[in-house]
Amino acid sequence: MENLKADWFTRARFGMFIHWGLYSMPARHEWIRHIEKISQEDYKKYFELFDPDLFNPKEWAKMAREAGMKYIVITTKHHDGFCLWNSKLTDFSAVKAPECKRDLLREIVDAFRAEGLNIGFYYSIADWHHPEFPIDKIHPDRIDPVEQNKKRDISKYNKYMSGQIRELLTNYGKIDILWFDGCFPVEQEDGSDHWDAANLAKMIRSLQPGILINERLAKRMTFTPYEIDIKTPEQKPPEKGIRDDNGNLVVWEGCQTLSGAWGYFRDELTWKSVEDLVIMLIQHVSRGGNMLLNVGPTSRGEFDYRAQERFEGLAAWMKYHGRSIHGCTVSPEWAKEPENCRYTYNPAANRLYVHCLVWPYSLLRLPGLAGKIKYAQLLSDCSEIKFIEEEDDVVLKLHGRTELSSMLRVPRPVMMRPNVTVPVIELILN
Repeated sequence: MENLKADWFTRARFGMFIHWGLYSMPARHEWIRHIEKISQEDYKKYFELFDPDLFNPKEWAKMAREAGMKYIVITTKHHDGFCLWNSKLTDFSAVKAPECKRDLLREIVDAFRAEGLNIGFYYSIADWHHPEFPIDKIHPDRIDPVEQNKKRDISKYNKYMSGQIRELLTNYGKIDILWFDGCFPVEQEDGSDHWDAANLAKMIRSLQPGILINERLAKRMTFTPYEIDIKTPEQKPPEKGIRDDNGNLVVWEGCQTLSGAWGYFRDELTWKSVEDLVIMLIQHVSRGGNMLLNVGPTSRGEFDYRAQERFEGLAAWMKYHGRSIHGCTVSPEWAKEPENCRYTYNPAANRLYVHCLVWPYSLLRLPGLAGKIKYAQLLSDCSEIKFIEEEDDVVLKLHGRTELSSMLRVPRPVMMRPNVTVPVIELILN
C-alpha cells in the first residue's frame, strides 16, 4: 500500500545522520562505555568537561544542504543516556553540563530548518545511565544481571522514556521522523515488549500525526505492535531493495558511516572515499531506498577535516547530478542494467539515469530500450549523446565528433571520461 505521508521522504533520498554526545571526548567509539566497561563514576568526567566551544550548527546545515541532503536525523540521546536537549526529567543533559549549558538540540533544529531540511530525532531506548533500565549482557555495569535487575523497575524507566519522547515531540515544532534504536532487552515472558510499543506509537502519532517511525521500537516484530513507516537496514544496502510479501517495494533507508564508527573516533582509519560514498548513494536509490549518511562531530563541535573533505566531494558531484538522485527510484522492469552500470528512474519527469561505475569510452549497449528514448545527454554538462537502435537495444555512441563524409578519413576519437566522480547519462524517454 502506498504510504502518502512518506512521499517527501522517498523524494528526498539523501539525509544526514549525526551521532554526537559525550563519547566524542574519549573519541574511541560511541559504545566506549560498553567496550571498556567504564563505570558511571569514571564516565562522569566527560559530562563535567564537555565544552563544544566551536559548535556552529549553521555550518553543519550548510554542508548538508550543499551535499544534496534533504533531511537530518540527530541523536537526541544515545545509549549512554546523555541528552542534547533541556530535558526536565534528568540532569544528565547538555544544558546541565557545567561547561556547556546549552540546549544543543534547539540550535541544531533551528539551523537545519533554516536551510530547508526536514527534521528527524534519533532516540535510544537503551539508557546505561538511568537507574531503572534493565541490566543485560551489554550493559557497561553488568556484574550479575539477574541479581542487579531485582532492584530495578522497568515501569519507572518506561514512564521516563515516554515523558522524554513527549518533550521532544512538543517542544521543537514539527518533527518528521522518530528514529528508534537500542531495543536490547528483547521481550518479556509473555512475548510482549517492555515499553508497550503499540501504545507508545499511538502517543507519538497523536502528538505528531505526520511523523514517520522506523521498525526499531520493538525487537520482536512478528506480532506487529505498531505501524512501521520505514525499514532501516544498517551498513549494507540490500542488493534488491526491500519488498513486502506481495513483492511491493516498501519505504526503506540504509544508514551508513563515513568510517567504521558512528561517533567521532580519532584514530579510526577505514574511511570511505568520495567515490565509495557516491556509488553507495547510487546503489541505494537504484534499489528504491534512501541513504542516511552518518557523521560524528568532535567534542569541540566540528566535523573533522576528513568528514569535511567527503562532504565537499559529495557536494561537487551532487551539484551536477542531484536530479539523478532526488525524486528517483528503481527503474522499470523493462530497463535491464548493463554491466558496471546502475539505473535510477524519475517517474514524474519520465527520465532514466545511467550511472556509469566504469566508463565505457566508445559504445554502451542498453538492453531492451529500443523505441523508448527521445534524447540522451551527459548530465554533467547536458551535452548530446548520439544513439542508434539495434533490434531491441539502444547503443549510445560515445564519440567525440561525427565524420562529415566518407571522403574525410579523420579518426573518430572515443569520448573522454567526464571529469566527475561517477559519470551519469540522462535518457529523456518517449
